[in-house]
Amino acid sequence: MTEHRTETGTTTLWRPTGPEELALVEASGWTAWPPRLPEQPIFYPVLNEDYAVRIARDWNVPASGSGYVTRFEVDTAFLARHPVRQAGGETILELWIPAEELAEFNRHIVGRIEVVREFHAQA
Repeated sequence: MTEHRTETGTTTLWRPTGPEELALVEASGWTAWPPRLPEQPIFYPVLNEDYAVRIARDWNVPASGSGYVTRFEVDTAFLARHPVRQAGGETILELWIPAEELAEFNRHIVGRIEVVREFHAQA
């Protein structure tokens, strides 16, 4: 399984998200993911844009009317402690970050979290 690693020592990750979580990311100045809710013990960034698009479009839009794909860079050395998980097909790759480690994960984000795709329910 391969990850997208850049020459700068960072790994590109994507996160499909709905409007509520995205508003909290925006409130952070586009630099951090919000704490998990009690029923969310794991934070799941994914390793490819296609997988993120499918979740944002096919799950977030029906659930909340909008779905967004975000992209961000994380220090590769930090990510080494979290094995890549294959959640289905060969390209369905995720990292599982325990909720209690999310603040530390956020400290290893390099640059800003950016929205690269968005999907909305048909009117």
